[in-house]
Amino acid sequence: MASLRSAVNNVDLRRFRFWLQLIFFVLLVYGGYFALNLGNSLPTFACGFNREGKGGVCFLMPMQHLLAMNWKSLFGWAGLGVLTAFLTFGLWFILLNKAWCGYACPLGTLQDWITSLRNRLGIRYSRYSETQFRRLTTVKYILLALTVLIPLGIGGALLPHEMGTPFCDICPGRMIIPLFTGDTSQLTVDFSTKTGMIMTALGMLVTGLFFTGAFFKKRFFCFFCPMSALHYLFSKPALLRLKKDGGKCTRCGDCYRVCDMEIKEIADQVDDPRIMMDDCTLCLKCVAACPEDGALKVSFAGLTLYESTEEGFIRRMHKPSVKGKSIEPHPHD
Repeated sequence: MASLRSAVNNVDLRRFRFWLQLIFFVLLVYGGYFALNLGNSLPTFACGFNREGKGGVCFLMPMQHLLAMNWKSLFGWAGLGVLTAFLTFGLWFILLNKAWCGYACPLGTLQDWITSLRNRLGIRYSRYSETQFRRLTTVKYILLALTVLIPLGIGGALLPHEMGTPFCDICPGRMIIPLFTGDTSQLTVDFSTKTGMIMTALGMLVTGLFFTGAFFKKRFFCFFCPMSALHYLFSKPALLRLKKDGGKCTRCGDCYRVCDMEIKEIADQVDDPRIMMDDCTLCLKCVAACPEDGALKVSFAGLTLYESTEEGFIRRMHKPSVKGKSIEPHPHD
């Protein structure tokens, strides 16, 4: 058992994550060709516009359709369907927590591949200032609120029906993911209505920003993602958790330096073991980069799955052990 534990803690996380991301990408983008259907309440971007290949559907799409029902139906018996959909979404999310972002999301995986390309080209990425970071954390909640309120306004006949799925209209996944199955039909501007023209043109703009931003900043789109905001609202009862033993932390900052989402609390927080912030994607790079035994760990239903160790750190970083000194890790791009 000890040898198995050591093997897990010493694993090459970059390689493990690459292959797991690739598997999820194939399942969610091409799963339909293999008759795979994981349902319509997935807590990740399995785009419903990827009509032939989808292995499931992102919950945001059916959520918007359901909330756009007329209010009499929504607040009547039909509302049970909305509650059932939210419950299904919650059960999926509780299983993996925000690892849906770090390992399963096709858009997240694409951003990581773009980062790898940038590294190969020798182009440095940029970081946000602390002020910029704090402001960005609110954007996804604003988008989530609009994703909920606009369909509700449609159901109450306060807004035009053409805005029924406002986030899907501007989501880069709607245009990008179908391309992997050869479908270019979403790369158009809808001129049939003024609302459709504005929303689809905005979607083209957001898609352009997705590629540009992802090339210069790690996980650029994740800072604005309303799905991430929805995740955090359900994160308390999740089974998969990231924890920190502050008594073992030396505040070397290695965990912060490798964090794609630039979360300072993961290094600074030593009083509360619950360090998973709303922007965290549970990629576990911080655990792999920590040189202190047991300072960071990820557990499932209370059972430790993976934790930081000096031995694992040295193996991953290919650096000699220096007791009492901080060893700066590889940036894990």
